[in-house]
Order: sequence, then C-alpha cells, then structure tokens
Amino acid sequence: MNTIIEITDINHPEAQIFSRLTEAQLCDASQRGWGLFIAESPKVISVALDAGYEPVALLCERKHLSGDAAQIIKRMHDNVRIMTGEREVLSAITGYRLTRGVLCAMKRRTLPTVDEICGNARRIVIIDGVSDTTNIGAIFRSAAALGIDGALLTPTACDPLNRRAVRVSMGSVFLLPWTFCDDPAGESRRHGFKTVAMALRHDSVTITDECLKREPRLAIMMGTEGDGLDYDTIKRADYTVKIPMYHGVDSLNVAAASAVAFWELASH
Repeated sequence: MNTIIEITDINHPEAQIFSRLTEAQLCDASQRGWGLFIAESPKVISVALDAGYEPVALLCERKHLSGDAAQIIKRMHDNVRIMTGEREVLSAITGYRLTRGVLCAMKRRTLPTVDEICGNARRIVIIDGVSDTTNIGAIFRSAAALGIDGALLTPTACDPLNRRAVRVSMGSVFLLPWTFCDDPAGESRRHGFKTVAMALRHDSVTITDECLKREPRLAIMMGTEGDGLDYDTIKRADYTVKIPMYHGVDSLNVAAASAVAFWELASH
C-alpha cells in the first residue's frame, strides 16, 4: 500500500519534481538516463497508464484522494511517491492550479523509429516547426480521433509530452505513435508517401479533390503558426492543398486546419 506524504511547505524536497524542474530538465531527468513528463488530470493520467507509461510520483489535492484520484491511486505500484496537501499549497508549489487536482510524473519511453511509424501507415501528419503547446495538443487530439496513423515532427516543433500539450490532447499523445525527425518529408517519401503541403497558393488543389483520396499513402504537412510551411517545403511537395475560405477569411489556425485536413484526407 502506498504511503501518503503530507506537503505543507512549498520547499518540501519530495515535491521538487513538480516545483523545481523545467520541461527541459524533466526531459533530461538530471542525466539519470531517462526522462520524465507531467500528466495532468485523472482522465489524462488514466490514458497514460492504459498506454503503459510508468508513474514515478503523484501530487494530489487532499479532497481528491478519495474522489477523482481514488481509482488512479489504486493503480500505483508501491514505490510511487504520493503527495497531498491543500490547493493553495500545491498551487504555490507548481505555480498554477491543478486541473482536477492531480498531477503525475511519469517516465518517458524510447521513441519509435521512423520505420516503425511509417511501416504500415496509410496517413501520417508531418508537424513542421509548430511551437505552441496548445496547437500541438489539439493537432494530436484531432489526428488520433480522425484516422491518422502516426506523426513525424521536425526538431523545432514543440515536445508533445509538454505538460500543457499532453493536457490539451486529452492524452491522445499516448495513443498516436510519433517521433522527431530531421527530414520528415524526405523520410516519408522514402516509405512511399506522397506529401501534401497545406498552403494557400494559386496553384493549390482543393482539399476535396478525389485524386488525394485515391492516394494509398499521404503525409499531410502542417506548418508553423503565422508563416506556415516554407517555400522550399511547398515547392518539393507532391501536392499543395488548400481549404476553401469564405467571408474574406484568409486562413485557419493550424490546429483547426489540421482537423479539417485529417477529416477529408484520412481513410475513414
């Protein structure tokens, strides 16, 4: 049975995993050979546990020990540190109010290879330089829900296991295989994918074009907030695709555009 540690001091050493480490430090895990991430809210933590991620420590508001967090705590092995305290203390430790009163530090896993992601996939998303945590989370949630098989991210894209990205995705980052890749467009072509650059250009084909749906393998490329995909990426793409716009609106947020693209182009 797990021991519950009472936290009354924001400098409590057991809570430093939630208070002192930045996202980069969590990923590095103090050079101990493995990284960590923070999952937030009972539902998201449950999805991570179902996907096989290993918990290290849990931080929970006292009132949730017998409430929202009760079922999660039952799933924790004996060496998981479980800490609790009042909302004000825990908010002071983390710097933000806990969503549904629960945080869980979990071990990262070795990322799959590009070959493993692309091997049997029909539709993947390439996330090129998207840096906003909310957009990353929303893209993953739409991808998992709408039939995308995997994701390749450029090194400049946001880490999908960033706490906020994980929460916005509602745990979808645990359901969709993904990895970072220096040349995702080139790697996808090597695996037989045709690349689709989502961009507003005069030579674009509309997203409802039947030629796209007939392609056995498509890699849908989503670009950075604001600038979108760069010129060379668009030029090298097999297709440049646009979403028709009305009322003078010139573009959609990348997360919204991804949902439309996945719905139209995924194999559903």
